[in-house]
Amino acid sequence: MEGLRVVRVEIHPCKLPFTTPFLISRGAVGLPEEGAPHIYVKVVAEDGTEGWGEARPSHRWSYETEWSVVSAIRDHLARAIIGLDAFEIAEAHKAMDREVAPGVSRGQPIAKSALDMALHDLVCRKLGVDLRRLLGGRVDLEIPLAYMVSAEDATGAALAAGQAVERGYKCVKVKIGKGVRKDLEILRAIRGAVKDAFVWADPNQAYTAPEAVELARKGEGLIDVLEQPLPANDLGGLAEVTAKSPVPIAVDESAFSPRDLVNIIRQRSANAFVAKVGKAGGLLPARRAIELALEANLLVLGSGLTESALGFMASAKLYSALGIRIPVDLNGPQFLGEEPFEPVEVERGRAKIPEAEGVGPSPDPERLASLRTGEPIVIEG
Repeated sequence: MEGLRVVRVEIHPCKLPFTTPFLISRGAVGLPEEGAPHIYVKVVAEDGTEGWGEARPSHRWSYETEWSVVSAIRDHLARAIIGLDAFEIAEAHKAMDREVAPGVSRGQPIAKSALDMALHDLVCRKLGVDLRRLLGGRVDLEIPLAYMVSAEDATGAALAAGQAVERGYKCVKVKIGKGVRKDLEILRAIRGAVKDAFVWADPNQAYTAPEAVELARKGEGLIDVLEQPLPANDLGGLAEVTAKSPVPIAVDESAFSPRDLVNIIRQRSANAFVAKVGKAGGLLPARRAIELALEANLLVLGSGLTESALGFMASAKLYSALGIRIPVDLNGPQFLGEEPFEPVEVERGRAKIPEAEGVGPSPDPERLASLRTGEPIVIEG
């Protein structure tokens, strides 16, 4: 088969409405009155084949913002991939990394992930296959989801968690970071409400090492995993907490790239890894990181950045293909209102991921236009 030379990239900055507030320890990452940024990109090959990708930046989760993503793609990354063969995604990553260099970790990974996703989508559509066929993995038609609990107090958290279990969810992820005492109150209330469901606690870097050890020890029996208790760059502190904790300690913000994960494994800074396609820079590096974690016998948890149906399907298909069995934290269907795609179907805590050509759905043009914050930006070779 002849190559597919990339000739055009389009950027579609959008803002999607939230149905309910989504709060983490550093504040809101989505509110009904404000919505949240989603940047869609379309990559076009010289034969007219198209692929779509999604970036979902959140300035309270990482340093990337709506406009840093747009400017990185417009001014640097799009031109790095124009002229390349869409099949050569590894070469596209090398080209993008030359244009936007890494710092302590990967440079502008959320921006890069949108182009990586679009290239995978383009290739799958050219070949007429589902992403999971391209990856050589399983093609399960459903994936179990975690239900996100983001509540201010124990009563509200227990109510939300109990209702989720009644609706069929087998895993509850809870945002904590309000102080050890209050967090333990919330976790006790949740465990009482969900009985034997998997409880995944995430303070988003809110603790010191002594606080994390205290919560992990007092939380034994209440939680099944504690995600990113310390600041992302405190690998020594994470190693101390991991050694002293009776529950698995997972890294998220500490491990953007496979190279980050190598350092964590060497220093024994965690015994679990939270995978995200967006933070890794796309499907290719995310797959590398997951396979590295599995080889190191880390518990792997699949997650996301509250993406719409496109990013959701990209992540869900990757996690399904690689055999991740713990319910995944892909919470777009829980929080997002209107979006450019047909919504993901969720029943009894399980999302439908039907076999279909490409990475995910293509956007409805009218819906996309109604959600855009400006005119599309076009970069051509």
